[in-house]
Amino acid sequence: MSHDVYLVGGVDLSHPYDCLVYLVDGGQEMVLIDSGAGEGYELIVDNIRSLGLQPERITGVVATHAHIDHIGALWQFQQELGSKVMAHELDAKAIETGVGSGAEYYGVGYRTCEVDVVLKGSGGTLQCGRHSLRWIHIPGHTPGSIAVYLDIAGRRVLFGQDIHGPYFLKGSNKDQARASLQRLIELEADVLCEGHFGVYEPKEEVRRYIDGYRRGLQ
Repeated sequence: MSHDVYLVGGVDLSHPYDCLVYLVDGGQEMVLIDSGAGEGYELIVDNIRSLGLQPERITGVVATHAHIDHIGALWQFQQELGSKVMAHELDAKAIETGVGSGAEYYGVGYRTCEVDVVLKGSGGTLQCGRHSLRWIHIPGHTPGSIAVYLDIAGRRVLFGQDIHGPYFLKGSNKDQARASLQRLIELEADVLCEGHFGVYEPKEEVRRYIDGYRRGLQ
């Protein structure tokens, strides 16, 4: 995938309900991108240890959006490892109340938690040890959807979350999604870490993948 970026959770790695969970190792600090639906927490932690890394170094978990398959284990990382939960202000309420999380569609319980770092506006930077993670607001799938990207060894790695959508759920907006996907294309990422369908590279394949869904929203 890329140096200091690892896939540590997902359907085949932790639990069938989990999104793909990625880890960025910044040295003294590590950041997790999404947490999975909850029941795969222990396996995610075990997977991190199997890489020779210490889960206790996870200082933050970025919630790309407030759907259960991405946020179900936030409270566990927060309470058991002391990780700070980070999410956009427009999805923070769903994380803190569970309303709009979609947990009922999965038939699982959702344990709420407080959002420690509320991301506001259209973008910003989160520091993870030796790496600077940049986030951008990409509404469409949910009002507070965000993507995260970083540049490592001359390559741009994009955590684009659920590029595939769907975009017909309550809180979704196709017009916003179309503009957001165009914004992701313009980042010209070399590697795309998608929320459910794996890792895409090189740059041409990343563009083709994102643009396919953008064109589908016309």
